[in-house]
Amino acid sequence: MADQPAIIHSDPLILSGTPVFVGTRVPAQSLFDYLEGGETIDEFLRQFPSVTREQAIAALELARASVLAGAAPT
Repeated sequence: MADQPAIIHSDPLILSGTPVFVGTRVPAQSLFDYLEGGETIDEFLRQFPSVTREQAIAALELARASVLAGAAPT
């Protein structure tokens, strides 16, 4: 995964360091909040047009990989 472009970053000059989608001021947390609230990715993208579908999917893939990597065998 080291050769993948950054999807989310944190910069103290952008929203006080809140993790945002690269090239935007959209907090990454917003995607998860939308999905948790029952909204679709399409609705999220409609509300935040500066985020690309590829960025949103990549963020979800990173989250999935993190969850699966952290799962303890039973």
